Amino acid sequence: MTNRSSGSGVALITGANKGIGFEISRQLAKRGITVVIGARDEKRGAEAAARLRDEELDAHHVRLDVTDASTIEPLPRFFEERFGRLDILVNNAGVLLDEGTPLSDLDIGVLRQTFETNFFGVFAVSKALLPLIRRSEAGRIVNVSSQLGSLADIGDPGSDYAGFISFAYSSSKVALNALTALFAKELRGSNVKVNSADPGWVQTDMGTAAAPLTPEEGADTPVWLATLPANGPSGGFFSSRQPMAW
Repeated sequence: MTNRSSGSGVALITGANKGIGFEISRQLAKRGITVVIGARDEKRGAEAAARLRDEELDAHHVRLDVTDASTIEPLPRFFEERFGRLDILVNNAGVLLDEGTPLSDLDIGVLRQTFETNFFGVFAVSKALLPLIRRSEAGRIVNVSSQLGSLADIGDPGSDYAGFISFAYSSSKVALNALTALFAKELRGSNVKVNSADPGWVQTDMGTAAAPLTPEEGADTPVWLATLPANGPSGGFFSSRQPMAW
């Protein structure tokens, strides 16, 4: 299983009952990969998996709140007993709670809540499942980040997002990108590749209908990174399948 694009393996996608996460699940399943939809609401997760099965895709669900350790702890046993493996982890779950709030007005509780989902949740899920992913012949971890987490872009007054204010969200994605780079460093020389993906501004509940990209388009780079061949990159930050500046 050195070339994931040939279609095989088991994948967990967090926050996947709708939006980009659901579309990532669909596209991976269309490549012959067994997908498990992680969702805080078990009913919505089950409904999302059923929608994919209606398309004759191999889809399952698991209750997962990345801020709740009691739902993370059972994950390794779930995958071991149900599938005997886990090959792909897409850390897609995320929140945007402070759009338009200046840093000087930001409540520290909102900052902590944002980091709990966007950073600490990714760390906790990745750490819990890393032993299983290490066993894969081609383990892949994809962290769904954002252009708003690029320090180079934050410091660019000519950026398309120069007027966007969201300290909690942006800083949590900066931290997520650091997690990507450091996990990749630790796993260098192994069969596991770790990368960050910027899906772009996508038409989701978070992105709103004003966004220029469809969920199908937003899922492209995360799916590409999840199915990298053995000679693919690790420890990078990508948008539209092209490297981005940290």
